[in-house]
Amino acid sequence: MRRVWAVMLTAMVTMAAPGTTVTAQAGGRGGRVASSPIVTADQATRSVYVLDAKRVQWDAGSNDAGVLWSWSADGDDDLADLDPDRSWANPSEAKFRELGGHRYLLATASGGLAAVIGYPGRSVYWAADTGKGNAHSIELLPDGNVAVAASTGGYLRLYAASRGSRATEHVQVPLPGAHGVHWDPRTRLLWALGSRELVALRVGGSPDDPSLTVVHRRALPTRNGHDLAPVLTHPGRLWVTTASAVYQYSTTEQAFVSYPLQSRISGPDVKSIGDEPRTGQVLVARPERGHTCSWCTSTLTLYRPDGTRTLLHGGMYKARWWTAGRG
Repeated sequence: MRRVWAVMLTAMVTMAAPGTTVTAQAGGRGGRVASSPIVTADQATRSVYVLDAKRVQWDAGSNDAGVLWSWSADGDDDLADLDPDRSWANPSEAKFRELGGHRYLLATASGGLAAVIGYPGRSVYWAADTGKGNAHSIELLPDGNVAVAASTGGYLRLYAASRGSRATEHVQVPLPGAHGVHWDPRTRLLWALGSRELVALRVGGSPDDPSLTVVHRRALPTRNGHDLAPVLTHPGRLWVTTASAVYQYSTTEQAFVSYPLQSRISGPDVKSIGDEPRTGQVLVARPERGHTCSWCTSTLTLYRPDGTRTLLHGGMYKARWWTAGRG
């Protein structure tokens, strides 16, 4: 029976479409086996990859079955007007979101490109060249508009993307060192991370003419905020990374709080972090010592259970679980 169950489970995982999670009862022990893919922004190949998390190694340069899906602005005719050769330099963000029954990849690049791409068909929902401000993160709001955080530009923008695929109308608030942005369905606020503070903004106006109002500010415990993401196994909390540590912030307590394995997970220069919603496994991307790109890595770190995942010849900047969960 164990052999039969193993064959059935393998078949279930093989047939599952990328972007879904396969969950099954472990034979007779009451445990659960869950698997979500990993999405990564890889600067070495100027591509976004959705990767099979069960594999310990991937090779994007070959016909590797572990590479479930990929996308790049390079060679995309629908984006030629935005000059991807320049604007798609150094991909900096990759997220999975759902809206109106459709699934999307959200991506930014330091060269200025911000895009919402249909998954798996790769149609362009919205895209813009945001300029030289180092677009660093992106979020899709429930009304179809798109927020972009730009670090050297020092701003958070909310684009009226619901107007059309090339809408450039936007509202902007200053945020020095803006690196992260996240829409929280629990508070119905847009959270953004700067170099010294975490802010929450209320979205007002109409989708065609939105407004932003800062309603909460919280100074960071240490400087140079970088990544902002929901704690999916503990709704009401946010992951916050800085140049020196990894924190969790409680949106209900309005305070930074302790979390499991903090002494092991927290550390300097974490570019992205997130927990898988079913298993609680934590995924971390931090720069690899000796890599030709000083802010990139070819290997991701996992906690609870521990492990690593390597993209051969990769230069990954951020990596996230391929889940639409927002916390």
